[in-house]
Amino acid sequence: MTFPAAPQDLTRAWLTDKLGATVDNFRVEAFGEGAGIIGMVTRLHLETADGERTIIAKFPSPAEENRAVAATYDMYGREIYFYQHIAPTINLRVPACYHCEHNPADQSFVILMEDLKDWRIGDQVAGCSADEAEAVVRSIAALHASGWQTPLEVLSHNNAAQREGMKAGFSLGWPVVQEQFPDLIPSGAANLGGSVPDRVDELLQTMCTPPVCITHADVRLDNIFFQNGEIALVDWQSVCTSAPEQDLAYFVTQSLTAEIRRSRDWVALYHQVLVDNGVHGYSLEQCRTRFRVSAAYLICYAVVIAGTLDLGNERGMALGRTLFGNAMQALDDLDAFSLLS
Repeated sequence: MTFPAAPQDLTRAWLTDKLGATVDNFRVEAFGEGAGIIGMVTRLHLETADGERTIIAKFPSPAEENRAVAATYDMYGREIYFYQHIAPTINLRVPACYHCEHNPADQSFVILMEDLKDWRIGDQVAGCSADEAEAVVRSIAALHASGWQTPLEVLSHNNAAQREGMKAGFSLGWPVVQEQFPDLIPSGAANLGGSVPDRVDELLQTMCTPPVCITHADVRLDNIFFQNGEIALVDWQSVCTSAPEQDLAYFVTQSLTAEIRRSRDWVALYHQVLVDNGVHGYSLEQCRTRFRVSAAYLICYAVVIAGTLDLGNERGMALGRTLFGNAMQALDDLDAFSLLS
């Protein structure tokens, strides 16, 4: 397979061939810190016969340790699979994919996609409004309804790499968050360190028992673009089949402030949109139960992220404190720590 696996490998001839328009010239714009941790995200400024335009080009991370993480969870392969096979089938706005290729042998890949530069990207540290939260909840419910009961066992979130990764990641991250954010840990969560790894298998089994659906598995504000009441969701490297409530719980418990989270019954709204989009035989009680289980499992995400970010970086510290604090408050409100004890 011969395709550019890094920005410096791009050529006018290759871009012309894959975009179907003559590229006379181009330049690569690198994004700032925090854009693309597992993958490298760049903006291409193209000069064509039809004028100037920009697109996004995505490549493997230049950091060997990040590429190793991606390989463990097949994150590059999953995103390519999403754009090739799943994106055309779901009811959700995603960036148009102009071309993508992947070499499983060395985990190289390239994706050329639509640039959403006229949209506003969310900010997990700043949070969002209730109206924006409603737009997200409605949109992911429509996504899940369109991918309901999709039989893709190969993409199941309940796999050995996920189970062992969450156990190991939590064990490494928990001492860090205890030291960095002791004021954010409720009394009921003080003894989680020894119990959460023992609960991961059970929680994942519950979440991945049918009905399952296509889930994004990384629905947080930093991956959400907003425009005129509509949202677009990017970064599909974790796409999987799992409980629909996994996406809902991740967004509600770790991206919403306590004020916005408590302002509405988000689970009831989500469930109603599922029903409105043709999902039947799935009760609100089931939805609430799996939301709580998913929220409990996702404490692993909060601890892994907050415990491994560069907390010497101002943005990293703020993000770690925000998502970990949101998760702790939400799980306390849900009495979800009892599922982990």
